[in-house]
Parts: sequence; C-alpha cells; structure tokens
Amino acid sequence: MINMIRTFFENGGFYLIVIMRLLLACILGGLIGYERESTNRPAGFRTHILVCVGSALVMITSQYIFESYKGITNLDPARLGAQVISGIGFLGAGTIIREGANVRGLTTAASLWAVSCVGIAAGIGFYEGAVISTIVIYITLILLKRTEKHIARKNNLSIFYIQTEDLPGQIGTIGCIFGKHNITIRNIEFINEKKDEEVLIKFAVKMPSDMSKEKIMDELQRVNGVKKVTGQ
Repeated sequence: MINMIRTFFENGGFYLIVIMRLLLACILGGLIGYERESTNRPAGFRTHILVCVGSALVMITSQYIFESYKGITNLDPARLGAQVISGIGFLGAGTIIREGANVRGLTTAASLWAVSCVGIAAGIGFYEGAVISTIVIYITLILLKRTEKHIARKNNLSIFYIQTEDLPGQIGTIGCIFGKHNITIRNIEFINEKKDEEVLIKFAVKMPSDMSKEKIMDELQRVNGVKKVTGQ
C-alpha cells in the first residue's frame, strides 16, 4: 500500500491525465447515451458510458505499454484501438431487432460504434476530435427525428398509434380497414413490448387527399380489442 501511494505521488501528473481522459470519455459517452435513453432504446445511458470509458482505457493502456517498452521492442500503439473498433460490432448487433419486415436499432448500433471511437480519441488525448465528434453525433441524433417527420409530411404520410389487446389476426383486421378506404400501409412498428396483454402499434400510412383522419380513427376505435387510437 505504501509503495502504491509513493508511486501515485511520483507519477501524479500522469494519473491526473488518466483521470481527465476517463472523465471526459464518461461525460461525452453519457451525453450521447442520454439521447438514446430518452427514446427508450435498447442501449442507453449506462451502456454508452461503459463503451466510451472502456475504449478510452484501451487507448490509455496501449499508450502506457508503448511508452514502457519503447526502444526495447517494436510496438504499434494503435493496435488495441483497432480491436475495439472491430470488436464493438457484437454489442451493436445485440441492439438490432427485426420485427417482420422492419428492422429497428440500427441507429443505436451506429451510435455505439461512434461512441467507441469517441472514447479512443479521448483516451489517446485527441480532445478536440473527441469533443467535436460528440457534438456532431448528438446533433445528428436529434435532427434525425425532425428529418424523419419532415420526410413523412413531404410524402403525405399519416401516423396512427393504436393500443390494442394482443389478439390473433388483429393487425390483419386493422389492415383490412385501411385497405377498404384505399389507405396504403407504409410501415408497422411495435412501440413497446407486450404489457398486460396489450400492445402499442405505430402505423405509417398514406391516405387519399379526400379522406378524413378522424373518420378512420373513429372506425378503428370500434374494432374489437382496440383500447385507444391517436394520430398525428
């Protein structure tokens, strides 16, 4: 213990740098993770912090090894960082969910890969790159939602949220109502997992210009098992 304390004071400057880099990685990773957490994504606040801090630690360790054995043997300080970039794929794959023809979680998987790169930059001391890239990633994630809504409006898409009992053939019944009024279903997405035998389903549809959204919502509300219908 005494030797550890003596070593800490002798290398105080180095340890302060390590602490600063890890804290920076924690803050930057947490910022991106907070945005994912606020949208109820599979990998949220803590996951992004762990990935970013872990990536930073890998680069600090790599730099430490390089400095310790410099001149004794040939070492590549970027080698461990390269393994982080390729190895983070297994975690990103776990956030990708396939629901029928739809795939969810690609943005979260990409944010995990990007935040690992932020951690690598913070860990090696490239603070400008770490901070600027975090700002760009965060802005991209925020603007992406607005862009999707803008595209939906441009394509004349309407969104219906239907809370319904989990009954066999329920989606088919709802689809028949849309089809009867020549409404084209563009996308179906389950917003949450089944809870109390009920599910919340998001329908993105293209409606005829002369069709009343209120009329469709009223008809959907009368479907057996449907608890609530909202639109935007």
